[in-house]
Amino acid sequence: MQTLKLNLGCGERHLAGYVNVDKYGNPDLRHDLEEFPWPWADNSVTEIQLIHVLEHLGQSTDVYLGIIREIYRVCQHGARIRIVVPHYRHELFFDDPTHVRAITPMGIQLFSQRLNRIWIEQGAANSPLGLQLGVNFELRNTIFYPSQDWFRLHPEQPVNFELLVRESSIYNNLLEQYEMDVEVIKEVAPATAPLENI
Repeated sequence: MQTLKLNLGCGERHLAGYVNVDKYGNPDLRHDLEEFPWPWADNSVTEIQLIHVLEHLGQSTDVYLGIIREIYRVCQHGARIRIVVPHYRHELFFDDPTHVRAITPMGIQLFSQRLNRIWIEQGAANSPLGLQLGVNFELRNTIFYPSQDWFRLHPEQPVNFELLVRESSIYNNLLEQYEMDVEVIKEVAPATAPLENI
């Protein structure tokens, strides 16, 4: 099976074994990710790296959702997407005038058809974007990166991540960034398969 791995919005961070793509600089392939369609065939990509990229894209909601559709279109079932973004309540997010959109784990989960159906049954107000757009992603893991401010307040090790998440919902600058592992779902699981808790 062909393996096509993309490092989208690579900047000067070129990764071996990936097609390094950017609008600027000296990538392997020059492409504006806000222009559709992307230059890859349906179901051709096995892995995507988006390292400090998504927060720069899709100031318009239509463009952002178009990016999500293109990611889904070009990816194979089971493809993995690594998303690294600044935490939306850290000053690094606000410092850069090219940051146009906050990316959060919950925002990614809005594209899970499994969760969309649960929320509809519960009468929840969460936007069922997976069902609306015909895309399906599962957030498999989220890593939280504490900031230096956190370590000044809590130098003890190991990091108490439960406390970190709780306090970062109240105070700014405690979480510096997220790293999310997302799986592309294109095949329907058997009805008898147990649901994985995320």
